[in-house]
This record gives sequence, structure tokens and C-alpha cells, in this order.
Amino acid sequence: MALSPAFRTPLTDLTGCLHNFQGHKKCGPIEMNMIDCLEAYGMHMGSKKCKDLIEDFQECSGQQKQLKRVEAMRNERHRQYYFGDRKEHYAPGPKEDAY
Repeated sequence: MALSPAFRTPLTDLTGCLHNFQGHKKCGPIEMNMIDCLEAYGMHMGSKKCKDLIEDFQECSGQQKQLKRVEAMRNERHRQYYFGDRKEHYAPGPKEDAY
């Protein structure tokens, strides 16, 4: 997990603020907690001491657990439909102009 660029130039200084989640309502505070912890312990010790904060931020930004949960529900729906437990594959949509 790299937090700073390998080569620092004026261009990286200008665009460095674009690659954070501070504008994101949910992930911004989690990112700040992670960065504060990493600054307190340093990168080497921080990767061990702040592991839970790093994992929380990675889940917030990547949403891997949520995507796996949605995929499992989709697979279960397909399984139920193909084995006859469910009559309709998906629920019917709303009628036209129902909104």
C-alpha cells in the first residue's frame, strides 16, 4: 500500500489531492482514521498495528464483501428457479407510469 509517489514532482503535488476519499461521506472519516494511525506508528509498524483500520478502508472503497454477498444472493435465486423452488426467476416490474 503506497501512500506517496515514487518520484515527487510539481505535477504529483497538484494531483495528489484527487486520489483520496475525503469528499466521500462514508469513506472519508475511515480514511482519516487510517492515515492518522499510519502517521502515528509509521508505515512498517502501522501495517501491523492499524491492520483493522486498513481493512475497513479497503472494504469501504472496494466493497468486495458487499459484491460477494450480492453474487451469493443472485446465485441462490438462480438455483431456486432452476430446481423449481421459485415460480418466477425475478419479481415482475412495476406497471408503466406507476411512479
